[in-house]
Amino acid sequence: MKRKELGDTGEKLAKDFLKKKGYKIRETNFRCREGEIDIIAQKKGCLVFVEVRTKTSSGFGSPEESVTFAKKEKLIASALTYLNSHQDLPESWRIDFVAVELDQKGKATRIELIENAIS
Repeated sequence: MKRKELGDTGEKLAKDFLKKKGYKIRETNFRCREGEIDIIAQKKGCLVFVEVRTKTSSGFGSPEESVTFAKKEKLIASALTYLNSHQDLPESWRIDFVAVELDQKGKATRIELIENAIS
């Protein structure tokens, strides 16, 4: 599976997973000068910026371990840009990760939500 295809598959699985957990998806693949946010969702009056990480093997660590300090900084900057450029948003917000692991055939073996991944 190519990298883009892997990422797209992970994001689709993450969206479906979040919807089942009661999240309302507001937007996907928000891009700005600072970076990109995979999924912007809302749950119970909280805006949630979601970074999806998808892997097919744990050879180089788990999906959540692949988020670098620089990526965290970009996520925060992108979230702030979104907050400053949109109106009628909930006051509270957070950044979550969704870790997706796939087998060699592209079937999910693990999908896990990590709330408040960056505080």
